[in-house]
Amino acid sequence: MNRVRHRLAAPGLPAPREIGQAATLALYDELSLAPKPGLVSFVDTGSHADMDADTFMRSLFALRHYFVQIAELGAAGEPFPALEACGRAAEARMLAATGGVNTHRGAIFTLGLLCAAAGAAWRDGTDSRADVVRQALSWHWGAALAARCDRPSALPGGIAARRHGLRSASQEAAAGFPVLFETALPALTAALSAGLSPAAARVQTLFAVMAVLDDSNLAHRGGLEGLRHARASASAFLRRGGMAHPGGLEAARAIHLDFVARRLSPGGSADMLGAACWLHRLGVTA
Repeated sequence: MNRVRHRLAAPGLPAPREIGQAATLALYDELSLAPKPGLVSFVDTGSHADMDADTFMRSLFALRHYFVQIAELGAAGEPFPALEACGRAAEARMLAATGGVNTHRGAIFTLGLLCAAAGAAWRDGTDSRADVVRQALSWHWGAALAARCDRPSALPGGIAARRHGLRSASQEAAAGFPVLFETALPALTAALSAGLSPAAARVQTLFAVMAVLDDSNLAHRGGLEGLRHARASASAFLRRGGMAHPGGLEAARAIHLDFVARRLSPGGSADMLGAACWLHRLGVTA
């Protein structure tokens, strides 16, 4: 690996170590949040019988160095195959820690790429605006990400996306994560600016993402009907005022129980929420 150049960080943009550490903390932000429809939290296991919060904590511990490492790769200007190799090694550590359970495969891909992009932006001396991180991803690895979209995925989410004509995680990345930068981060920023607590703002953000994301985890578990039901539930929640409504918390809990009964789990939306929490922790603005 090329040596990372030592320099003063641009205003508001931390160095690779802090970039990576923020990713682990952001995933803890997502895990500790409740209610999250169908998702694992410290309250319950959601729609999952094979994992709980302890499984996620073991996974986070196994991944604690990965996000720093890939941010350093980005800061060193490494090519896409180096990022992929780093991600594959991280996935192996995750599976070893969880006994083969996939807790963070999506986050390894999404947040890993974003950490690399932030590392590259830090190296280039740019500021902490969201478009800077997004542009760094496209500038340095956009062509490789576009080429990756042509590979047929053998993973359940990728298979579901292809079967139902949805935008896959690879396509989302190649497009510069539009749902993250155009929906999730603005929703989190707006909710916090409106005076919602950090937890309520994160719940609001999750519902905003669920309303628009081609969440292949939902399509894998419930087909197009399950995905449409999740989107409709999220959209109705937001129309009623979301977490700003006096009954917002109870409504979110009711949707959580509905998702559990249907065995729906919006894992892709959870990844976008974690990424939005990461951007917020870095002080990246919309």
